[in-house]
Amino acid sequence: MAELVYPPVIGAARTMFRAQDLRFDIKGTENIPKRGGAVLVSNHIGYLDFVFCGLTARPAKRLVRFMAKESVFRHRFAGPLMRAMKHIPVDRAAGMDAYKHALRSLRSGEIIGVFPEATISESFTLKNFKTGAARMAQEAGVPLLPMALWGTQRLWTKGHKRDLGRNHFPITMRVGAPMEADPTEPADTLTERLRARVQELLEAAQRAYPVRPKNADDTWWVPAHLGGTAPTPAQAAGLKRG
Repeated sequence: MAELVYPPVIGAARTMFRAQDLRFDIKGTENIPKRGGAVLVSNHIGYLDFVFCGLTARPAKRLVRFMAKESVFRHRFAGPLMRAMKHIPVDRAAGMDAYKHALRSLRSGEIIGVFPEATISESFTLKNFKTGAARMAQEAGVPLLPMALWGTQRLWTKGHKRDLGRNHFPITMRVGAPMEADPTEPADTLTERLRARVQELLEAAQRAYPVRPKNADDTWWVPAHLGGTAPTPAQAAGLKRG
């Protein structure tokens, strides 16, 4: 079936990124398979992460179908676009339908995008991973594609104003080699190995990031353990409870 919506949306996103003069540094796109199913797994630090993750699949001429919370699909503007691009709504109170939908898509050769932290990390560090991505890959018999992104939190993230003007921000992304999802390996163990790999890629992206905060007021986007003023994981958890 022809893709009537997804390619124009990608084109619009690229036009916006050019207008913002974003500076992309993307490595590892050769790890995206040109055919067949796979589960693309990334850290999650900003509202636009799914757009940037999807860009890593374009050199392979692939489209990524993301799993996203069901409320997005009820938005009067975003909802019709999300459905037309064949993204998958996730009702957290009844997640099995989304899981089965994703399995069908994987078995038909699609790439499914998952943020296994399930929500944006306000500390900009990796939260614990849910096991769903690993279990899907195991059940569908497809590889896991670990990746990490950095810099997207500066555009739009929880607790901060959007900055979608001509800001010249660098965006760094790293895609790792596919990981086999052996169905005999416990899903918890595979998930921990996956998280460790994403952590390695995140640290690589952070090391490669070409700019540092301009002044003391610009340290909010840097994790506390790297000298910034983002909340620590414990503080971020406290904010959520509050």
